[in-house]
Amino acid sequence: MQNTSEQRLLVLGIETSCDETAAAVVVRDGEAEGRILSNVVRSQLAEHSPYGGVVPEIAARAHVECLDTLVAAALAEAGVTLADLSGIAATAGPGLNGGLVVGLVTGKTLALAAGKPFLAINHLEAHALTVGLTDGLAPPYLVLLVSGGHTQTLLVEDVGRYRRIGTTVDDAIGEAFDKTAKLLGLGYPGGPEVERAARAGDARRFPLPRPMVGRAEPHFSLAGLKTALRQRAEAAAPLSDQDIADLSAAFEAAVCDIIVDRVGRAMDLSAGSLGEGARVLTIAGGVAANKSIARALAGLADARGFHLAVPPAALCTDNGAMIAWAGAERLARGLTDELDVAAKPRWPLDPGAPAAIGAGVKA
Repeated sequence: MQNTSEQRLLVLGIETSCDETAAAVVVRDGEAEGRILSNVVRSQLAEHSPYGGVVPEIAARAHVECLDTLVAAALAEAGVTLADLSGIAATAGPGLNGGLVVGLVTGKTLALAAGKPFLAINHLEAHALTVGLTDGLAPPYLVLLVSGGHTQTLLVEDVGRYRRIGTTVDDAIGEAFDKTAKLLGLGYPGGPEVERAARAGDARRFPLPRPMVGRAEPHFSLAGLKTALRQRAEAAAPLSDQDIADLSAAFEAAVCDIIVDRVGRAMDLSAGSLGEGARVLTIAGGVAANKSIARALAGLADARGFHLAVPPAALCTDNGAMIAWAGAERLARGLTDELDVAAKPRWPLDPGAPAAIGAGVKA
């Protein structure tokens, strides 16, 4: 397909990989200037909260019930029709298979009906490229991808070219926040609840370990931290509100220290691939909304001479705009997909990397 990098591209993005149903329209003008024309998201928080986590069958059914309405709303808010679009993008993975199929089938059907190119998007790539939409930043840069299912440091060499530097050997950071919240009797999703409780806490009261800190390899580990937190909580039971606040603060402080150390190591290992003018660190994924983590990374970036680029919180969590933007970036390079492309519940950004180091790694 012809490279269209200089053209104005209008792309519809559909996201159904987990428990948010989303549709958005994004325009890409020229080389890389992007604008969001619409970004409609329906959360499934109420459906999953009673279970303390995402139930795949409920998620898929909820996507089916509202996706058509959300796509229509996104087009209407953007003031465009299917005929106006340059392409249609949908998340193909990684994620929950049932939800991915809902979005893929919808995207393919619309592309076929409108005679438009289809783009099957890697959800992780969409997160990694969001700073191009929000900040106009082009690769190369370093990204910390932190969410409920993913914890990775990646070198973004170009659109479609990614090199994993570090990953988790057990739990993802977002998963650890959720499990901590459950242990302490806080609500779901756990990340915001732990952060809220930590504001009133004393992080020094309960000493907790910092697994992997100081190690030469750039990987993460959260299992030992979770175990230590559980032991401290059991020893202090029954927990008062202040106990919960102090344990939350201790956990959050430990995670911040781990992230700073591990990202610092990734900076060391990627230095040869990042020129002096390209020392950029960005954060992607829902955990990026945590203010303590953002402050800790801002300090690290400043100390290392990096520019820290953090998209707005609404674009760090799952959304259709990031899918549309990744679609526009790929379409600009002629990277379209056939309509027989399948959902990929596991889809690493760097297929040449070694297999996941731990059973808990989500790739």
